[in-house]
Amino acid sequence: MIELPKRIRPQTDAQINIVPYIDVMLVLLVIFMMTTPIIEQGIEVDLPTAEAKMVDFTEQQPTIITINRVGEYFINSLDDESSEVSTGERLPLGIIAGRVRARLDVYPQMKVFVRGDREVAYGSVVSLMSFLQNNGVDKVGIITESPDAK
Repeated sequence: MIELPKRIRPQTDAQINIVPYIDVMLVLLVIFMMTTPIIEQGIEVDLPTAEAKMVDFTEQQPTIITINRVGEYFINSLDDESSEVSTGERLPLGIIAGRVRARLDVYPQMKVFVRGDREVAYGSVVSLMSFLQNNGVDKVGIITESPDAK
C-alpha cells in the first residue's frame, strides 16, 4: 500500500489586529481637540430686533464691540457662522478704546459697531458709545437682528 503524504493545514492566527482601531481613535481625538475650542468661543448675545439696512463688509472687516447680558465688553466677538471667530477676551473700556483707536490709525475708514444684548442696561451701551466718541471714534453704529431672522 502506498502512503499518501499528509496534508498540512496552515496555522490560523486568532489574534485581533487593533492597529486600525488605534488609528481611527487618534484621528477622532484630533478632530475633537480642534473643534471644541471653536464651539466654545462664541459670546451669547440676544440682539434686539429692528428694521435696518444691511452694511457691506466686503472692503474691510469692521471692529465690533459686544456687550453681553451682564455688561462685560468684548472686542471683535461674533458667534454666528458667517462671522469671524471670537477672541472671547473680556476687556475693560480703556483697553477697548485704545485698541479701536490704534486700528483707526491704521485703517481710517474702518467702521465701528456696538453689538449689545437686549437685556443689558441701556446705560452700558450709552457709556461705551460716549467713551468711544471721547477717544476719537467719530461714528459708531449699532448692530440689531432682523425681525425676519426669528
